[in-house]
Amino acid sequence: MKRLTIFTPTYNRAYCLDICYESLVKQTNKDFLWMIIDDGSSDNTREIVEKWIKENLVQIQYIKQENQGMHGAHNTAYENIQTELNICIDSDDYMPVDGVEKILHFWDKYGSEQVSGIIGLDSFRNGKVIGTRLPEHLEKSTLFNLYNKHQVKGDKKLVLRTELTRKYPYPIFENEKYVGLAYKYHKLDEVYPMLLMNEVLCIVEYLPDGSSLNMLKQYRNNPNGFAFYRKELMKLSFVDLKFKFRQAIHYVSSSILSKNGNFMKESPEKLLTLMALPFGLLLYFFIMSKTNMQSNRLKG
Repeated sequence: MKRLTIFTPTYNRAYCLDICYESLVKQTNKDFLWMIIDDGSSDNTREIVEKWIKENLVQIQYIKQENQGMHGAHNTAYENIQTELNICIDSDDYMPVDGVEKILHFWDKYGSEQVSGIIGLDSFRNGKVIGTRLPEHLEKSTLFNLYNKHQVKGDKKLVLRTELTRKYPYPIFENEKYVGLAYKYHKLDEVYPMLLMNEVLCIVEYLPDGSSLNMLKQYRNNPNGFAFYRKELMKLSFVDLKFKFRQAIHYVSSSILSKNGNFMKESPEKLLTLMALPFGLLLYFFIMSKTNMQSNRLKG
């Protein structure tokens, strides 16, 4: 059995998926399986992947499902992965040619059951690391502390132990396609830290149709998913009141968007949520205004 699964959720990305494929064909270590979760694509993704399977240059597992959004594709991946480790490489991203080799070598040297995985770096195509590098003086950290205590910035790439990623599945809400992926990562933070690896594991490009560039629209279109995410963050055992208050503001806003009249009763932090009401209302109006402006520009 392979040791690492590289999984790629994809939705109508046949036009760019070959970049990821080519990077995997060139890997210096082939001890991996590429799992493609086709989240209801209507383009020619299946035909392209079937051609690659016949080429037999990379071991590929292709799974087609009805469209559920990124978190639903992650659920499917975690349900099917059999290897010890896994990493998500998005359909518009790719790996450096020695990415797999670096991951497995690092895990052989430092990995254990006392950590949930590895945190590595993302970079742009020009080689510039996204955000900041990881603190050189730290060997381990939770993802939460990395951003909130050590002031690390920018997207990072996670390699996770598969037996842990099966826990805390993302909920699926009717007519919605988004739940914050960090929900699972912060739940794992309550149990284990992660190893820090100051190496680029993923090269990214933020495409116009990517979720990173459409966050306000995501807020508006997926209010139940965001309300769930903010509610869960308020429950975390290791966060301070300031952090919980910010989550309460977003929880209020998303609850108004979803027209949930019971949000106060359902809140795990009722006093903070009450205090957050005016700020959440302002955020609600901000999201509505900005997304209406975006919609009007597209129509114009």
